[in-house]
Amino acid sequence: MRIGQALRGSIAIVAMATAPCEATAAQDAVLAELGQRLFPTIAQMSVQGAPPSLRSLLTQRLRRIDACGEANDCRIQALQWSDPEIAAVEAAAAKQVSGPTDETRAAVRRELSGLNSILRVYGAGEPPRYPDIDGPDSVGTPLFKADVAAAFASADAIKSEPVARLDQSVALALTLLDGANRLDAIAFEPLDRENALPAARAARLDWSRYPYTAIILLGVGPEVMGVPLSPMSKLNVHLAAARYRAGVSPFIIVSGAGVHPRRTNYVEAIEMRKALVERYSIPADAIVIEPYARHTTTNLRNAARLLIKLKAPEDRPALIVTNRKHGVSISSETFVKRNVAELGYAPGRIAPALSPLDFPFFYDPRSVRVDPADPLDP
Repeated sequence: MRIGQALRGSIAIVAMATAPCEATAAQDAVLAELGQRLFPTIAQMSVQGAPPSLRSLLTQRLRRIDACGEANDCRIQALQWSDPEIAAVEAAAAKQVSGPTDETRAAVRRELSGLNSILRVYGAGEPPRYPDIDGPDSVGTPLFKADVAAAFASADAIKSEPVARLDQSVALALTLLDGANRLDAIAFEPLDRENALPAARAARLDWSRYPYTAIILLGVGPEVMGVPLSPMSKLNVHLAAARYRAGVSPFIIVSGAGVHPRRTNYVEAIEMRKALVERYSIPADAIVIEPYARHTTTNLRNAARLLIKLKAPEDRPALIVTNRKHGVSISSETFVKRNVAELGYAPGRIAPALSPLDFPFFYDPRSVRVDPADPLDP
């Protein structure tokens, strides 16, 4: 008994010695950033500012979740957002969040639909759209259930943080991704810092001097672990460097994440930038890095986002430069349909090819939309 009292006493002394003068909340900066990245509209909302009808709905959701007890499968299902619930949040967001009403409503629907997808894939183990490269690694193992249980416990700890204050589902979506070590969506933030040199150059650039605003260089991931750059990516790098040296554009946008093979340590955009600098002496302020795209659809969407950030003229094309096989794919009607199916729109218009390797591209401003249905590259 005396040992226990002494131990408690020493703990109290340490606590008093190390405690700050004023207590502050222990906020997780990484999950806060991830939440802002995936759910920028929802993160602006709060229960306190919600109308009575939405507060009542959120209370009903809490009761539904509590009725599951500790059954995590039940809780995952209870946390899903139904269409009527999404519509109620849309209506509330139109009053709470600044901006055009239609855009706010559409953003809420995308974010909550994407949140549902995260819960199903990372919480219930459903296959993602691209199971070979996306989703948690532990599905179908005892570890998966343990990871989900840990995510619930972690979500309970962060549910009062600003980014997750609307509903428990937001906190759980974030901790499920964190537990699966799938923080890809913020791996290079702030990206503006990575692209500071080209951004400074763009601010003083006379765009009319060039026929194309940027060369979009698409990565082709290797399928062998430990290989930094595939032979096809090396070819694409050479093609882009040749176009740049010919003076067709002031910038090269290197686009591609660490995708192939699954869990590779190499990021296509980083490796292509390295090759451009070291092998072709392309100046650093001419290379814009886009290290998030996991698919050809988001290669173009994310490149469009960067063109918008650079204030590239919307009526002037960029130039996609790629190998023949990839060129056939992106210029097909099938690729247009794939964009619409996966993104809901085409991130730009691909004009008739100049050659089997060169494709003018006019970006679509809708590309700025965040899409948490693909939480690794939203």
